[in-house]
Amino acid sequence: MTAFTNRSESNMYVYDSPDATGFTLRKGPAYTPPSGLIRDPSIFKHNDGFYYLTYTTNWTGNTIGFARSTDRVNWTFLYNHTIPVSGLTRTWAPEWFIDTDGSINVIVSLTSASTATHFTGYKITATNSALTAWSTPTQLAGIGPNYIDTFVVKVGSTYHTFTKNETTKYIEYATASSLTGPYTFKKTGNWAGFGDWVEGPALVRLDNGGWRIYYDGYRAGKYWYSDSYDNIATWSTPTEAGLSGLIRHATVLKETVSGGVTLPANTTRSLQSVNFPGRYAVVRSDNLGYIDPVTSSSSTAVKQSATFTVVPGLADANCYSFRDSAGRYLRHWDYRIRFDSSSGTAVFDKDATYCARPGATAGSVSLESYNYPGRYLRHYDYALRMDLYQNTDTFRADSSFTVVSPWA
Repeated sequence: MTAFTNRSESNMYVYDSPDATGFTLRKGPAYTPPSGLIRDPSIFKHNDGFYYLTYTTNWTGNTIGFARSTDRVNWTFLYNHTIPVSGLTRTWAPEWFIDTDGSINVIVSLTSASTATHFTGYKITATNSALTAWSTPTQLAGIGPNYIDTFVVKVGSTYHTFTKNETTKYIEYATASSLTGPYTFKKTGNWAGFGDWVEGPALVRLDNGGWRIYYDGYRAGKYWYSDSYDNIATWSTPTEAGLSGLIRHATVLKETVSGGVTLPANTTRSLQSVNFPGRYAVVRSDNLGYIDPVTSSSSTAVKQSATFTVVPGLADANCYSFRDSAGRYLRHWDYRIRFDSSSGTAVFDKDATYCARPGATAGSVSLESYNYPGRYLRHYDYALRMDLYQNTDTFRADSSFTVVSPWA
């Protein structure tokens, strides 16, 4: 994640996350341009192996900035690019868009008005692989005037656009069959429950195929995210992001890197609580999950209740499921952990699948819900639940487990 902050619009901060939920500062400031601002920084990784930024260089003017990095945290200024549109007064919110044909585009909001209104969406396309030459701007038909912070994703053959209405202060939604339109607005007003006085939408694909949108509730000083699982038609109730109150207009890049957390599949293991190391995840006689004390003198039944077979995830083999000795699976129901026999349905498979993330201590693991990203297996009053991520040391400890040799 790249963002500027409430503290400074002249410095960029870089964060990362294993789950698109809990972001940790990697470096800040990570980049300060030689002059001007770095608002609205957008990041992508080019096929030359470098990461590239584009950003708003100033409140007024006709340029956008470019910088480059090998590691996402140390950046080198490249140049400011002048947008060749006569009379431009403001050149804001550039966003990368890499089309399925391989073309590298920047979507940017432009206005020649004397005040910060009447923005219109345009695209420029790189005309060389070094990203030093650009096409003349082409207007996105149907996006403007009066629309800013335009962010485009493509699903199949359809271009989906999320953009801020500068009059109503809502994020609205339009689609087109071409990147340059014409776009047709499908949803306006508070259609998704994002609220008003919001801006800077940025979308990223989740591991389970859903979409997550991040956006800036700038008037309230909050940052939010919401998820969609029906081809971005409807969205979950917004959740306040962990960096809420600090970051502004972020863009998130998803990439697969080595060094992730893995578990020993098709083996029996026990899950030891990190902050209550004498307690382990168990299934009790009521079929519900808890963390209970287990010792070498515990009964065979107690030891068996704390022993599970780790198997490839029922919904996604890149994640994990946990089966007890009776053949029941650890799954969530109404956010409570219980153990049930498989019903053979897609819903059950998703409920019983968890993706491994780094835990709070070295060697520990946190287990994120597959179908409710951002919710984690954690104990509360010794009961196991699926709770929303909280940016606290207590939550991180409560949701961290050490995978140890089985008790039975």
